[in-house]
Order: sequence, then structure tokens, then C-alpha cells
Amino acid sequence: MRRARLRTGPKNNEGRPILHTHPLTTTTFDLPGYRVVKSLGVVRGIVVRSRSIVGNMAASLQTLVGGNISVYTSLCERAREDAFQQMLTHAGELGANAVIGVRYDATEIGPGITEVLCYGTAVHVEIN
Repeated sequence: MRRARLRTGPKNNEGRPILHTHPLTTTTFDLPGYRVVKSLGVVRGIVVRSRSIVGNMAASLQTLVGGNISVYTSLCERAREDAFQQMLTHAGELGANAVIGVRYDATEIGPGITEVLCYGTAVHVEIN
């Protein structure tokens, strides 16, 4: 389990900060060393991004050379991070101290427009 540094940002309904990279988020449905005492429901973060004309031109130039298209990689990573932060904010509003079963989905909703969804189950956990 990855530990994170405490930063200011989203807060739970008790006013306590939720970490930007929350140590109690997982793609699995259990957290070793913790037990789920309450399930608070599905939480999500949704971000819709479009590519800029300048970004498209830069990406076109990168495709001529081949390899990783860093302009799009950066855009995708930023969208995923923003969706993750929105999910943590939503979890905090419900009073969660962990999110399990975290998943990402991305859907093209129009030419050059992509929706990124991050979702999971907000829970309250206690140390075993």
C-alpha cells in the first residue's frame, strides 16, 4: 500500500483533509489490515476534456517521428488525476475514509472530446 504526504485539498464532512493520493484507495475490494465497517455507496469523478488545435498540431508532428505522443499522454494523465481528485472529494462529502474497487473508464463522446470517469465504493474502515 502506497503512503502519501499530507496536503491540503479535499476534506471529508468532518472537515478533515483527504489526501490527494489517498493511502486508503485500492482497486481491490479489501484493504489488508483494515476491515470495512460501513459502505457509503458509489463515488465518482467525471472530467470531459478536448484537444486543442495547438495540441493536435504538436501531436501530429510527434506521430511523424513515432513513439510516445507526450502531448496526449500528458492530457490523459491530467484528466485521470482530476477525475481521481473529484472522486476523493465526493467520498469525503459522504464521510468516507477509504475508497475500494477504484476503476477508470474513458469514452469518446465526440470528435476530440473525451470523458474520463473514476469511480469506486466509498467506505469507512477501521484497523483490524
